[in-house]
Amino acid sequence: MTTALEVIRTDRALTVVRAPEIPDPLALANTLAGAGIRALELTFTTHGVLDCLRKAAESAHAVVGAGTVLTADQAEAAIDSGARFLVTPGLRPAVAAVAVRRDIPVVMGAFTPSEVMAALDLGAAAVKIFPARALGPGYLKDLRGPFPEVDLIPSGGVNAANAVDFLAHGAVAVTAGTDVVAPSDVAAGRWSAIASRAASFVRSLEVR
Repeated sequence: MTTALEVIRTDRALTVVRAPEIPDPLALANTLAGAGIRALELTFTTHGVLDCLRKAAESAHAVVGAGTVLTADQAEAAIDSGARFLVTPGLRPAVAAVAVRRDIPVVMGAFTPSEVMAALDLGAAAVKIFPARALGPGYLKDLRGPFPEVDLIPSGGVNAANAVDFLAHGAVAVTAGTDVVAPSDVAAGRWSAIASRAASFVRSLEVR
């Protein structure tokens, strides 16, 4: 089976869904995968996220993960519900311990070089640079100097206008957010609108 990180590296993107509720998680997962972003992060800030994970994981095309994972209990529950990867906003040793024990990749949030090193020490498969908007694409180039082999994935403030710059400066993939998956579109089931923006985001990665 193709791993979650292999899918993310191949597509050079994943999508984080920041929506209060997701009425049809399977349709959302299939829509995004069909538009070229197969890795989908559903967060613990969404009501009933575990049920959403179970439904989205039924997709034959998407790779579904859990985000904003803060505790070991959340990590266990997410994996039991079908999450194939975990994402944290910052350093969470208890989450990392669960991920390592259960052989599930964790993309651990970090910002400073010290935090990047701490994430690696905890067993992170990749490091989420968050919030990426704070210092922009050039910061990825700076981090790439001491960490040439680390998979860096910027999140927060990444959009179709700047995503390719993050990739050019050393990101292995980028995280699309509400610019691609608007909560109002998720609530209303406007799949064509989500598909259109996701496809535009994917095209933006090839501009230059």
